[in-house]
Parts: sequence; structure tokens; C-alpha cells
Amino acid sequence: LMKRKTHVKINRKEVMLAKLRKSCSCTPKKLKNFVMDFLPVLRWLPKYKCKEYIWGDVMSGLVIGIILVPQAIAYSLLAGLKPIYSLYTSFFANIIYFLMGTSRHVSVGIFSLISLMVGQVVDRELLLAGFDLNDDAPPALGHGSLQNDSQSNTTAFNLTIAGMDAECGKECYAIGIATALTFVAGVYQVLMGIFRLGFVSMYLSESVLDGFATGASLTILTAQVKYLIGIKIPRSQGYGMLVITWINLFRNISQANLCDVITSAICIVVLVTAKELGDQYKHKLKFPLPTELVVIVVATLVSHYGKLNEVYASSVSGAIPTGFTPPKVPHFNLMLRVAVDALPLAIVSFVFTVSLSEMCAKKYAYTIRANQEMFAVGFCNIIPSFFHSFATSAALAKTLVKTSTGCQTQVSGVISAMVVLLVLLFLAPLFYSLQKCVLACIIIVSLRGALRKFRDVPARYHMNKVDTLVWLVTMSASALISTEIGLLVGIVFSMLCIIVRTQRPRTALLGQIQDTSFYEDDGEYENLSSVPKVKIFRFEAPLYYANRNYFLKSLYRLTNLDPNLEAARRKKYEKKEKQHLKKGDHTTANGLGIGETTLQLVPKKIDFQTLVVDCSSISFLDTTGVNTLKEILKDYKDLNISVLLACCNPSVIDSLKRGGYFGKDFGSMQEMLFYSIHNAVQFAKDQK
Repeated sequence: LMKRKTHVKINRKEVMLAKLRKSCSCTPKKLKNFVMDFLPVLRWLPKYKCKEYIWGDVMSGLVIGIILVPQAIAYSLLAGLKPIYSLYTSFFANIIYFLMGTSRHVSVGIFSLISLMVGQVVDRELLLAGFDLNDDAPPALGHGSLQNDSQSNTTAFNLTIAGMDAECGKECYAIGIATALTFVAGVYQVLMGIFRLGFVSMYLSESVLDGFATGASLTILTAQVKYLIGIKIPRSQGYGMLVITWINLFRNISQANLCDVITSAICIVVLVTAKELGDQYKHKLKFPLPTELVVIVVATLVSHYGKLNEVYASSVSGAIPTGFTPPKVPHFNLMLRVAVDALPLAIVSFVFTVSLSEMCAKKYAYTIRANQEMFAVGFCNIIPSFFHSFATSAALAKTLVKTSTGCQTQVSGVISAMVVLLVLLFLAPLFYSLQKCVLACIIIVSLRGALRKFRDVPARYHMNKVDTLVWLVTMSASALISTEIGLLVGIVFSMLCIIVRTQRPRTALLGQIQDTSFYEDDGEYENLSSVPKVKIFRFEAPLYYANRNYFLKSLYRLTNLDPNLEAARRKKYEKKEKQHLKKGDHTTANGLGIGETTLQLVPKKIDFQTLVVDCSSISFLDTTGVNTLKEILKDYKDLNISVLLACCNPSVIDSLKRGGYFGKDFGSMQEMLFYSIHNAVQFAKDQK
């Protein structure tokens, strides 16, 4: 006989007050710990093993820096911003994460998916403000609050902030939207860290994240096709952007630039070949080949000396200034416009960063603090937003490269930032003649990993059909509707799948494994022996309001007995018997004698006297669940069938006690509740 422990009731009010007093108290030691926790670099940098770590950190930092420069310039196309802002973003993100991050290996910076989400918001706001989304529109300014010059195809926007009028062109307004969006996303992340809302990431399952990334990759691919073939069409906005873009591409296919098509074909062949060779011989290479950098350098030289822009009208990156522009506070008015858009951006940025951090920590046997990661990525957005940067996140591809090239700590991030700084201060103008189609090729080839997820669909389907369905729905919604809606659809659909699973769970009658005290599903296993006069019913889900009816229907179907119908049939029969007796007829309605009536009251189909409910899979009961069990207890009792519960967990037992299932004094509890199915079966046999 097991006896429950008596738990001391906790005064939650006093506990809360004690925690509040502790958190509000300030001592030198506590202040020091707070600073050290907020800036983890202060803990690990003094213990840095220079001789052991420096070579790996320098090598990985240089490799990531070399990869980062061309990717940063390329991803500016996704964000709808000038390349210089992508370089700013890459520089500041690496420095801030070095100070605040807890992962040793994650590479934080510009990320294609985040750039796409920023670019969609930027394009929408530019369109609403009256700007032309044509990338090649000259950046001239007009006068007035909102003017359009049909000849020069330029727009000026008069932005009123804090009572001051500031005339702002397309580029200025675009980076204003991006910085406001980034600042708000960073604030959300910091607030989530303060209120410890990291659990939000639990609702983004692996299937949802993979589907979201794949759907967004299709959107990114579609957005880059116009650069590949040199068609000058504005970027599509709103829902169904992928379909609309492809329709516009086919309508304007005659405008394709032959120079861009040839350049794109050559670049894609070179990049894909180099990537495949790199993957094949990665165990022999100490660091990955800087293919993107080589392609960019060669393409820039060919474009410059071949005058591809002047002769063939091929689109080029244009002037990239050197140095840093003065810091500027993001516009509050613009923050209000993008406050809703910043929420999915903040969640996706945080989830990818924490997921990669946990992956690296598990692989290299150290721990991270998820809450501090939220602070780190939040400040990687807040602080750079004052320096004309946009949203960042951890990137899988660069993180894998970082770990494979010997990275030991985030010192490698500082080295990468120095490489970007070198480009910012001296080398940026050299990329003036770089064709946009080359940047588009780099983006498309970088999507190989996400697009390869389509090859995994059969294996995914074989492993779990529901997860595959979640992946397909999320991917389709992200690609065909929009990335934000796709994420929301994926989360809601995955939750609905869980609800449906609990609404219609597996149910079974159990049989006894011969010569043992164990019982299993009679429909799944052979050679199980049924227990005479006993039915054992298993329900593999919590019992609550949404699956109450399914519980009852399954129970009645498997036991081949609905107690309500049987009770009604008996009442009807008894009523007929009384009518016959009143008339003086000594035969029953069935033509039998009165002495034989008793046999007819118990129909032949009731082949059991005890029902055992296996509650091992019932994790909790709500009020409806308790009432349902009380209902079957009463209904079967009317038919002289006893109901026994087995394998209930403490939570279920407490719910039954509070619901009055065992009576007021729990006197009959030992005859109704058993800790194993076998005990319940033995009790039923003894009762006979």
C-alpha cells in the first residue's frame, strides 16, 4: 500500500515578496555578478588560452570575414538597401555579440531570411510613401511634401519628426524604415529577456522552422531571378508575391539582358562546382575555398574593364562610400508604423540564434544561457540601429564554417569584424562595377541547403506523416502568401495537429501476456489471452472537454455496450412486462413465463462484469473529464458492472478526489483505484 506524502503549502505571496526583495537589493558582489552576467566576455576573456586558441580563432575569423564581405554586399539586394548598410550591420553585430554572447562558435551577422523580412517591410513602406521601387531609379530629390517627377522617376518625402521638417529621399527613407524596424525588434527581444519569455520559441517546432526557411528560400530565389536575367521590374508587394513575380518575369522575358544572362550562367556554374567540390573534399581542406570572393573580384574586374554597364546596360552595385556615417536616432514615427512587423522578426531572429547556440554547445560540451542570448541578439539590433544597420541573427552556414575552421571563442568574431572594417574604410569603392546579377548568383547558390530540404520529404514522411504535413503547410504558406503569414500559419497548424491528436487518440482493449502480469493492445499483438468477465480499456491522451465524446464512443464501441441504450431498453421491457401482468397474462412480451423473465433482463451480449480503465496515458483531467468518469461509473453500476481505475498518476488522483469520484470520505477508494492493471484484474476475479 503506497501512502501519499503530505506537502507543505507554500505561501506564494511571501515567496514573491522574498524574490522581489532579493532582486531589488544591491550589494557590491551582486552588482559585480550582474555586470559579469550581462557582459560574459569579462568572465572568459581573462582566462583566454592564447597559445591554444589564437591560431584557430584568427583562421576562422579571417575565413568568415572573407565570406562575410561578398555575402553582406549580396544580401543588401534582399533588404532593399545599399551595400554599405549591410557592411555596417556585419561589423557591429560581430563586435556586440563578442561582448554579450554566451556561445563560443555562433556566427552572428547578416542572414538571408532576416534580410528578406526587412526588405519586404522596407518595400511596402516605400510604396506607401510614393517612392518608385525600381532599383535603378536615380536618387534625386524634389521639393514639397510628396512629389513625383515622371521624367526623372524620382520621389521626395517630407518627413515631420519632433516638429522639424526633414526632406528625405528614397535611400534615406528606406534605411530609416530598416533602422526603426530593427530598433523595435531589438526592444521586443530585450523585453522578452527581462520577462523571461524565451519559452515562446518552444512553439516553433523543427518542422515549422524548416518549412518556414524553405518557403522563404523560394521567395528569395524568386526575388533574385530578375537580377539573373537583367529584367527591370519593380519588386512585387503584398500576398502572393511569388506567383505575381513569376507572372511579371514571363511577361517581360523579352527584355532580358543577354550580358547578365551569360554572366549569371558562368557564375552559377563556377559557384556550384566549387561548392560541390568543397563538400566532397572538405575533410582534406583545412578551410573552405573563398569562391564567392574570387568570383566577385574577377567579375568586378571584367565588368570594369569591359565596361559592361556602359556598353550592355548591365546593372551594377554603384558607388559604395567609405567610412562611417554619423549615428542617428531611429525615427519614432516610423517605429509606430512597423511595430507589428517587428514582432515576427524578433521571434525568428531569436529562435535561430538560440537554436544554433544550443546545437554548438551540445556538440562541444559547454552550456549557454538562453536568456542572455536573447539580450545579446536584442542589443545586436538596438545599438547598431543608431549606426544605420538593420536586423541580424545567427546564420547556420557561417556557423558551420566557423566550427570547421578551428574556432575556439568569439575572438574570431572580432577578427571577422576587422576584415569588414578594412573593406569599409578602404576597399568598398572598388566594388562600384560589380554586377548585381553576380550578387544574385551568390544569394541563390547560398540557398542550396534550404532547397535541398525537398529531397528529405520522403524520409520525413516515412518518419512522421503529421510533421511532414506541418512542413508542407508552413512552406506553402510562407512561399505563396507571405513569410510572416506563413510563420503564423505554421504555428497555428502545428498546434491544431496536437489538438486533433488529443481529440482522437488511440484507444484499445488490452489482453494479458500469457504467464505474466502485463497487459497489451489486443489489436496490435498476437497470442494475448482475454480475461474472463473483465474488459480492460486504454485511452492514450488526457481526458478533457474536447475529447470527452470520443472517449465515450470508443469505450462503447470496443466493449460493444452502450449503457444508456441498454438501460433504456431494459426500462422499455419492464414497462411492457408490467402491462402484461396487469392484463392477467402470465406470459411475458417475449412469450416466456414470468420465471424466465430474469434471464431476458441480462442480454447475452454483456459478456463482462468489470471494466478496468487503464489511466497510464491520461496525463490530466479537467472538470469535464472527471464528470465523464463519474458518469460511466454510475451508468455501468446500473447494469451491475463495476468500474475500476488503474495506473492513475497523482495529478489525476487529486482531480478525482476534488471532483468527488470516490465519495465524500474516500472510503471506497481502495476498491476503485489500483496502482497496476494486474491488481485491478485480481480484485475483479476475487469479487466474483
